Amino acid sequence: MTAGSRRRPPPHRRRASPMAPSPLSVSAPTASAAPPPSLRLRRTAAGAALATLLLLAAAAAVWRPAYLPAALLRRPAPAATSKFYSFDLVREYPHDPDAFTQGLLYGGNDTLFESTGLYHQSSVRKVDLRTGKVLDQHQMDGQMFGEGLTLLGDRLFQVTWRKNDGFIYDRFNFSKRESFTHKMRDGWGLATDGKILFGSDGTSRLYQLDPVSLEVTKTVTVKYQDNEVSYINELEYINGEVWANVWQTDCIARVSHEDGEVMSWIFLHELRQQLWNSGNTAIDVLNGIAWDKENNRLFDQATPGRWAAGRVRGETLSKGKLLSLRSV
Repeated sequence: MTAGSRRRPPPHRRRASPMAPSPLSVSAPTASAAPPPSLRLRRTAAGAALATLLLLAAAAAVWRPAYLPAALLRRPAPAATSKFYSFDLVREYPHDPDAFTQGLLYGGNDTLFESTGLYHQSSVRKVDLRTGKVLDQHQMDGQMFGEGLTLLGDRLFQVTWRKNDGFIYDRFNFSKRESFTHKMRDGWGLATDGKILFGSDGTSRLYQLDPVSLEVTKTVTVKYQDNEVSYINELEYINGEVWANVWQTDCIARVSHEDGEVMSWIFLHELRQQLWNSGNTAIDVLNGIAWDKENNRLFDQATPGRWAAGRVRGETLSKGKLLSLRSV
């Protein structure tokens, strides 16, 4: 998801008051000075793309924030193994303010592979992390809306929104190797453990796909304390877990791909407040997770018309910047 939110509302989702959190959605703390999260479904012209680099530490305090999903607050306290994380801003990098980011992955040597969306604007590109310069790109057909992206070997896999179409590109020259179809509802997120592909379609389902046949080999339902967690979006595979942005929330779920259980949450609500305070009022939702396993760095992206959240320490946000965070 990016500027102005290209998603149609999923079935049966009502447009609730922004100050009244609906079940299994996350709202900002009511005491916050930040405006409530927008549920706008049209693109806004204001705002610039922001990518967020998260440096995650091994430990974090267990805490129970007031902005947990309303349905979960009515249940017993989470088990002692449940963890909640937040982050501090420590660095900024430039990023293309017009990139409507839908998929993100680390390409090595301080580069990122990025899938951008919007009809007639979608692309797959390679970007220099430090300068934000687009090093190479493939412009997609105007009828396609680019979505999740992942890299397996020398093949870049991409899915598209509202379609069962996907594409495979050569990672080195971005030539299109082949097209494929899949049996997810449509394409939202992609990730890989180096052997299989993980996919999402905006529901509570997490799919496993064979990277050769692209057939679905397993499906699990993402749950937290027996509650289904819908709107599973962009994905990344990190140390045996699938990390997922949850659409229209300011959080990342750490999911077991074995049974779909959410093992912990990463909350970024304070970063969204900082984005508002610095004039990025078009931010809607968090999108794009990329893991640099060599340097233990996690990148997360918020694009025009999106919002994100996190704890800022000692530095400020600015438009068109990539943000680097560390855990608290």
